[in-house]
Amino acid sequence: MSNTPKRAGNTAGKSRRKELVLDLPTARQMLPLVKSIVMDIVAGRTAIGKLTPEQERLDRHRRDLVWQERQRRYQVGEEINAAEKSLSAAVVELTTLGVNLINEDDGEVDFPTRINGRSAAFSWRLGEDRLDHWHYSGEELRRPIPADWQFIAAVPSRYRGTP
Repeated sequence: MSNTPKRAGNTAGKSRRKELVLDLPTARQMLPLVKSIVMDIVAGRTAIGKLTPEQERLDRHRRDLVWQERQRRYQVGEEINAAEKSLSAAVVELTTLGVNLINEDDGEVDFPTRINGRSAAFSWRLGEDRLDHWHYSGEELRRPIPADWQFIAAVPSRYRGTP
């Protein structure tokens, strides 16, 4: 019998993690890092997309391959595995920041926030210079962020640049 106390389980099935709410200045400060991560994700998806047909072709003809083609088959498999690991690490990094990956092919992400008491997100896509769009949760329509918006939200200190 162990003397370690037992912890209560999450019987309701709800996440214990509190919903992260980012204000607009914080989301804009995070954008350079998020942009770099998203570029890695899109590059990984592109690499996998280019290598997969080659791997499938080599796998179909694996019994008839000459030595160089067999070597290439193993190399392609290793390159795909490396790209998948890199892609997974980048997605985890985004998730750790509290940013949601919406579309890995287009590089679209959402920064969670609340607008008028409703769950919403600031939306950014790879290729855009700034964070200039938002939408309510569950909506696909990206609306321009009005110039006069100022958000004050409870943001963890790690995103504000304070210790």
